[in-house]
Amino acid sequence: PETVPPPPTPISPSAALEPESLDLLPHRDWDGGLRATWTPGETGALERARAFIAAGLNDYGIARDRPDRPGTSRLSPHLHFGEIGPRRLLNWIVAAFGDPAQSIAESYVRELGWREFGHHLLHHFPHTTDEPLDGRFGAFPWATEGVEATLGAWQRGRTGIPLVDAGMRELWHTGWMHNRVRMVVASLLTKNLLIPWQEGARWFWDTLVDADLAGNTLGWQWTAGCGADAAPYFRVFNPVLQGQRFDPDGVYVRHWCPELARLPDKYLQQPWAAPQAVLAAAGVRLGRDYPHPIVDLARSRVRALAAWEQTNRAAGP
Repeated sequence: PETVPPPPTPISPSAALEPESLDLLPHRDWDGGLRATWTPGETGALERARAFIAAGLNDYGIARDRPDRPGTSRLSPHLHFGEIGPRRLLNWIVAAFGDPAQSIAESYVRELGWREFGHHLLHHFPHTTDEPLDGRFGAFPWATEGVEATLGAWQRGRTGIPLVDAGMRELWHTGWMHNRVRMVVASLLTKNLLIPWQEGARWFWDTLVDADLAGNTLGWQWTAGCGADAAPYFRVFNPVLQGQRFDPDGVYVRHWCPELARLPDKYLQQPWAAPQAVLAAAGVRLGRDYPHPIVDLARSRVRALAAWEQTNRAAGP
């Protein structure tokens, strides 16, 4: 006779709502870095805001450019999800320091204003989420060959350019990236690799915990040179020089690219320039332990400027 299976173990109504009982939790701990980095909710937002105003504003104007230091507020996800508002932040800052224009808080309040400016632009120019504000870029000669491979290397932090790879790995692990590094990785994508800024904006939208549509659009168009008050197109961030200036001891790169940790500071931001003996002593074999750079920075800068000149001439006077 057919065997009758035993009755299922009863589950209490409260337990039935637990993700574990429904097998909804991921089997791979892909979100562990996000959990370790953030405390979502109003309580976490208020705690971070109070700590930042009490201590972080003292040297914000300088420390905010250093990815190797905890010099930024890290309030952007809380602002994005409405767990704290910009007016509340501003009121607390004024109560602590007085007129921001006359205090050490000025540079941070300016960033809050930049955030609001992004929302202003999105309201008045909603098409800019997908199209450049500067119409000349509608005919820009973006790359068409090998885009999938280079875009994938950029997304995975496998470009062979340490500061860029460190930023992209930080993004994937924590859902956040330091603002200075955001500009560098965006410049590499849109100028050295000539990949449309929309591709980068989509990746940031999928991976950032502070992926605000207005701010994301503003930031990418600013770096690509096609947005409001944008960086001049001829400003191409050099990731080697940026790393040497803003990560001078290599703390940031060594943390996110541990395979390069034993390289001396002189070559950390450009391992392809290191003599073979230096690479061997550091246990680095390019192409095996760490990729060769996917693009020549100097030549690709020249190519980007030529593409811009072509676009500018086509647009006419």
